[in-house]
Amino acid sequence: MLVAGFPAGSFAANCYVVAPAAGEECVIVDPGQDAEAGIDELLREHRLKPVAVLLTHGHLDHVWSVAPVCGAKDVPAYVHPDDRELLTDPAKGLGLGPGQQLFGGLELSEPDDVRELSDGAVIELAGLRLTVDHAPGHTPGSVTFRTPAEGGAPDVIFTGDLLFAGSIGRTDLPGGSYEQILQSLSRVCLTLPDETAVLPGHGPQTTIGRERATNPFLADLAPADGPRTGM
Repeated sequence: MLVAGFPAGSFAANCYVVAPAAGEECVIVDPGQDAEAGIDELLREHRLKPVAVLLTHGHLDHVWSVAPVCGAKDVPAYVHPDDRELLTDPAKGLGLGPGQQLFGGLELSEPDDVRELSDGAVIELAGLRLTVDHAPGHTPGSVTFRTPAEGGAPDVIFTGDLLFAGSIGRTDLPGGSYEQILQSLSRVCLTLPDETAVLPGHGPQTTIGRERATNPFLADLAPADGPRTGM
């Protein structure tokens, strides 16, 4: 499997392109601020044809470029329904005060084709098989995408702003819940094998095992269906 990415814009939100191999179809994950040029560069470099955009959640730093990318490539966007309204009203996710404007009055629009994600759904795109896990806490509609790797390589999970290397997503913005994010981490992440590769929404790649052993926010958690392992 080919996974390539870059931190997009001033928020440094990781944008990924994912494909079975170079020269094939791909999906784009989280096209954030000013992501279009970086996406086009990766598509040219690896000779990829995008077929969809996948959104881990609706915060502005992850969806800024979704409409222009989908429009230019004529592909659909996938988002959980609990975050869909943020595609057109990103200020709702940021808790702006009365009279405050978002980046000087920035306005976003939905792509022409938006498809909603559900918990446990398995979507097959670009030769990939992706399992969706609803993981609220950072936002009500946060999701992760898991895909099995081939040839003995570890499975991969795109965690968005649920889990980072050494940290977890913030829960102090509208719709956030610390209790919910801990439940999501336990149910979605800690049930996975230690070797699972974690590609987060910000910062470097990590593994489930590394985070299980060293992430201070996971120290008191156990997998939702059993005792703590790998500590």
